Amino acid sequence: MLTLYFVVVGLTAVERLLELVVSKRNARWSFERGGVESGLGHFPAMVALHTALLVACVVEVLVADRPFLPWLGWPALALVVASQALRWWCIATLGPRWNTRVIVVPGLSLVDRGPYRWFRHPNYVAVVVEGIALPLVHTAWVTALVFTVLNAVLLLRFRIPAEERALQAATVTV
Repeated sequence: MLTLYFVVVGLTAVERLLELVVSKRNARWSFERGGVESGLGHFPAMVALHTALLVACVVEVLVADRPFLPWLGWPALALVVASQALRWWCIATLGPRWNTRVIVVPGLSLVDRGPYRWFRHPNYVAVVVEGIALPLVHTAWVTALVFTVLNAVLLLRFRIPAEERALQAATVTV
């Protein structure tokens, strides 16, 4: 099961690289339309935290000799897959407006379809679920706990407020 877990973490890393490709393309689209970037101060911390999650998933399992517990691992893996599905639903719904950075094109109305019908920030629901579930696939509970706490601080204190301010300043109400 250890090899399978490392494959899952590796596939998650590949998925993150694909996100960066999409994000770069979408940033270009936004800037060509007058997009304004906000929240630059917290972005390096976010990148570091998400990179550390992937590394810590592997390191904790190896160093602490964490076991695979089927009653925890299989449901956690299902949550990882569900979080990826939600993330890509968000990306598809926002289209070229989606980005890993906070870039808003002034004058565009808020998206209210797809998962945005039910959640203001559904991509962060995916991030939170993945941050808990990915480490727990192989019982890396310290990684799950530390990532969850640090991610909550980053999201609630910096990222979501930066997005809200940027969206409020740049969007139109219909």
